Amino acid sequence: MRRLAIVTVVVVNGARGLSAEEAQLQKHTLESWNRYVALHDAELARDRAADTPFLWLDRQPPDDRRRMRERLQAGEVVVERRELRDAAGDIIDVDDGRIHHWIGVVLIPGATIDEVLRFVQDYDRYPDRFAPMIQRADVLARDGARWTVAMRNRTRKVITVVIDADYVVDFRRLAPTRLETVNVATNVFHVHDAGTPDERRQPGDEADGYLWRFRMICRFEQRAEGTYEECESASLTRGVPWLLRPIVSPFVDSVPRETIAFTLGVIRDGAGRP
Repeated sequence: MRRLAIVTVVVVNGARGLSAEEAQLQKHTLESWNRYVALHDAELARDRAADTPFLWLDRQPPDDRRRMRERLQAGEVVVERRELRDAAGDIIDVDDGRIHHWIGVVLIPGATIDEVLRFVQDYDRYPDRFAPMIQRADVLARDGARWTVAMRNRTRKVITVVIDADYVVDFRRLAPTRLETVNVATNVFHVHDAGTPDERRQPGDEADGYLWRFRMICRFEQRAEGTYEECESASLTRGVPWLLRPIVSPFVDSVPRETIAFTLGVIRDGAGRP
């Protein structure tokens, strides 16, 4: 752990030492992200159009699905890595960046989908419920089923990173017992010296690359045992130098994985019934 911390600090300090142009989100990196998002959108469209199970959980091989259900019934949050490939079966190559794609599933026992929805949309209470990850949450606008929420997120992994962003969330009621949400981050800022008199915000695309792009699709389905929620997050961050990837990549990847696990765990405990 000490070695990992030292290497991570070296990587972070190296990023801070880059020129202003090198530290910015590059055009070719953004193009790779847009290509990945297009692949994901196409997959989602196929799933919606085809006669396939609504939840990703139910589209898994029988043995995997059985094991996941056992874990969910035991109160666990199941989190798995996803990695989309193009039509040729190739991984999307992202120069000067890294895409993190995870999916998490939780069973909220005894809860109806409306109870879970009320919990999820109670943004004013997010700083209390999701502390210390969420520091602030303010609803900026609501237009029918579309919400725009400003949030400040804090992540501590050897270093502390604070991100301000506006999240545009579309709630789509597909059936009385099914709901889908699409959450996209806009106006992303990296906050330096957060909470101090020297606090300043730097546009995310010009910052060190802790978060350049983020989106999350969540599906909710109510069943006899409660409501299932699965959230699929994809984010774009700065890449890791290839020489350090075997050491640093597991550490960097742990942040989005732990974030989705923490978030779903809070919803399970807060919206579920004993």
